[in-house]
Amino acid sequence: MPTQKGRFGPYGGQYVPETLMAALVELESAWEEAWSDAAFQLELRAQQHAFIGRPTPLYSADRLSEEFGGARLHLKREDLCHTGAHKLNNALGQVLLARRMGKARIIAETGAGQHGVAAATACARFGLECVVYMGREDMRRQSVNVRRMRLLGAQVREVTLGTGTLKDATSEAIRDWVANVGSTHYVIGSAVGPHPYPELVRELQRVIGDEARDQYLAAEGRLPDIVMACVGGGSNAIGMFTAFVGDQDVRLVGVEAAGRGVETGLHAASLTGGRPGVLHGSYSYVLQTEDGQVKPTHSIAAGLDYPGVGPEHAFLRDLERVEYTAVTDAEAVAAFRLCTRLEGIIPALEPSHALARARAFAEELGPSGRILICLSGRGDKDLDAVEEFDGRQD
Repeated sequence: MPTQKGRFGPYGGQYVPETLMAALVELESAWEEAWSDAAFQLELRAQQHAFIGRPTPLYSADRLSEEFGGARLHLKREDLCHTGAHKLNNALGQVLLARRMGKARIIAETGAGQHGVAAATACARFGLECVVYMGREDMRRQSVNVRRMRLLGAQVREVTLGTGTLKDATSEAIRDWVANVGSTHYVIGSAVGPHPYPELVRELQRVIGDEARDQYLAAEGRLPDIVMACVGGGSNAIGMFTAFVGDQDVRLVGVEAAGRGVETGLHAASLTGGRPGVLHGSYSYVLQTEDGQVKPTHSIAAGLDYPGVGPEHAFLRDLERVEYTAVTDAEAVAAFRLCTRLEGIIPALEPSHALARARAFAEELGPSGRILICLSGRGDKDLDAVEEFDGRQD
């Protein structure tokens, strides 16, 4: 929990234009009221079950476990959520909150496109206007999701500034919010941004870990030795880790995007290679130059291609409660292919980073060990990116 209002240790806060402060106060009040309202909780649970398809299964990855030659691996199958990723858990909850607040217009940012699809899906479900900001580069490599958003009725606005990726899309979404704050709710897609977003998103995503913990105890009669998830902004990871933070015997491991190698500078590993700073309204670890300019990032996984991370992850890093490591593009693509061939499950490139790192932990733990991995999304969207990557290696 936050150490003080809106803070996780020194991290978090509200570093935003004065224009947005009233909107953040309104959002915090509405969120606290809704979260304590039994009627809101009942509607949310009903929609999670009938629309998202929760609970998602816990899956024993027997062939991957045999291949790794050590601990048994289980996957929490968020790829089986409606729209194909964990993102709808958060988007649906925020759209329900926006309706309660009387906001008829929704804006969102997206990198891999899954959050944009989730926001567009929730808006279609409840008849709200939806505008999604997406960088030019991400629109190119995630063109299937662009088509899905438009089919759902969303307006997808191409962002050409900067690197044309998630950072730039987020900046444009914030500009829109400043200009239209009275009628618009900004559905932030990860556990980032100014207070109360990091807490709000965590609470909407913690259904992942709460379900997984109960399912794991029922299946194994014990808790796993290690719980793993990929980390970009960090919503799937904080959703998974929250249920296990109090279990001191359970190691928590977050896996960032090392891109072409952290040593090359072409990566998106904020906790591994960044330092504290302010980005998009929050104080956390950021990839930045000595004079505080945000560095360009690189990852084959568009959803991890972000130069910052949620403030709660920064706090958990400093506390050494979560171990953060990084995996390269090549390692993630190899794990993507391996999981597909051995389990008949095409993982998104984002959780493929966690799958790649799991091999070393499985060998370390041995046959009696147990590892739980959040499989945060499916990889249909990534086929072009993988083929393009393979072409560059020839």
